[in-house]
Amino acid sequence: MHIPVLKDEAVSYLNPESGGNFIDATAGQGGHTIAILKKTGKNSKVLCIDWTPELAKELGERIKKLGFEDRVILVSNNFSKLAEIVREHKFNPVNGILFDLGMSIWHLQESKRGFSFQKDEFLDMRYDPLREKLTAWEIVNNWSKKEIEMVLRKYGDQPFAAKIALYITKQRKVSPINTTYQLKEAVTRAMPKFYGRKKINPATKTFQALRIATNRELDNLKSALLQAVRVLEPEGRLVVISFHSLEDRIVKNFFREEAKNGSLKILTKKPVGPSKKEVEKNPRSRSAKLRAAVRIGKG
Repeated sequence: MHIPVLKDEAVSYLNPESGGNFIDATAGQGGHTIAILKKTGKNSKVLCIDWTPELAKELGERIKKLGFEDRVILVSNNFSKLAEIVREHKFNPVNGILFDLGMSIWHLQESKRGFSFQKDEFLDMRYDPLREKLTAWEIVNNWSKKEIEMVLRKYGDQPFAAKIALYITKQRKVSPINTTYQLKEAVTRAMPKFYGRKKINPATKTFQALRIATNRELDNLKSALLQAVRVLEPEGRLVVISFHSLEDRIVKNFFREEAKNGSLKILTKKPVGPSKKEVEKNPRSRSAKLRAAVRIGKG
């Protein structure tokens, strides 16, 4: 089971009250959703959005078992369609929106889509194979050296992007790079030997970059944040949990711009991180940063 990160802090900043309508834009396996439902009364509802069809189905079954089905609207779609989803389901007013941008443990351990180099799987990396066409395999095997290098630099902050891109393009001429293990080996061979002695696996940043590029994660986030401010009611809360510097920078800059424009009041001067106790219980939470703001105008 996926452990929701910063659950208590997220609910506290979201400040859900009885009778309100709230959106969990990254519902996953429902940890934050269920916490919101338990905190609020029977008149409150939650619109749950998740991009991965399998997770949406599993969450629907879990919600039903817990007896919350009358209070939940469940949608399998990309949160970049946030405003459209709200209109379609007439989900107004919106009193709070939560984004947890971390990957579910399900994607790493059960999806079989090549998100992790710990298992030998086909290089897919799509959150929703039913709607999306671009795969990580396509990028690795068909994009130019220059394009691959750009992806690794921009989305992975990979200092050896040029060497890795060159090795990948040479290797794929011999045979396609089809699986996670083949890609991990190519990355490892391209890296300086000293890098293999670091705590972080040499392939970590490459896999992150490919996943972000495959799913257009940063562009989707920028679009969703803009829509979130538009659909929020005055005094509505916006809470975002990010897990790497690229996401956090987007959220931080967005909050600052909207504060200048008079649309948001920032509630977190500095990002909120997990407690030592939470990190010990769930090491994946160590890089989490929570930022929150409240809607102060309607434009």
